[in-house]
Amino acid sequence: MRRKTTLPPDGLSGRSRRARVEPMAVRPLRDGRYVVETDGGTYVVDVDARTCTCPDNAIRHARCKHLRRVAIEITRGEVPPPGRRSATCAVCGDKTFVPMEATGPYLCSDHEHHPGDLVHDRETGSLLVVTRDLGTRADETRTETGDLVSDYETNADYGDHEPVFEAVYLGSLPADAGLADLGELRAYRFPASRLRRVEQGFVGVQSLGERFARV
Repeated sequence: MRRKTTLPPDGLSGRSRRARVEPMAVRPLRDGRYVVETDGGTYVVDVDARTCTCPDNAIRHARCKHLRRVAIEITRGEVPPPGRRSATCAVCGDKTFVPMEATGPYLCSDHEHHPGDLVHDRETGSLLVVTRDLGTRADETRTETGDLVSDYETNADYGDHEPVFEAVYLGSLPADAGLADLGELRAYRFPASRLRRVEQGFVGVQSLGERFARV
């Protein structure tokens, strides 16, 4: 249960000020709405529909302080946006928000990778391009030799519970490669934290040949 908190007024007035300085506790519901507890009552906010069960919104159709407070806490990363829920990053343990239907392991924005991202292998120093997220743990995913990714000698310093990504070495890509070409190349499997992102969307936005000079 979250306790009621306040925020700095930031020089605002009216409902915008009350949304910050009045004690409130915001809790997300599984259906994408939010419960807002205040000293004067408890209300249900629907951000997408821009509705609240308080009289200010229900009767006067105003953008009430409860709607404003939920929007503030979403922006601040205090509560997940509609359609997402809180989870724990498998690498750093920080809070992150994932789709309601997502299954673990999970990664925060600092440690997740996407197809086309340029990454640095912490063990060898090599540059690779991510081809896909396998959505499985290192201790349940096998390499092409049949060994578990977690049992591979050079992965000893990375978490067995981490999600596994496939990536291809940068040097194996033709100069005009795009996302569609990545699946045709030999890919290797790595625990998430072994790969450090260098550039997001390296392949796919522009041709690889135009980007070689920047590496």
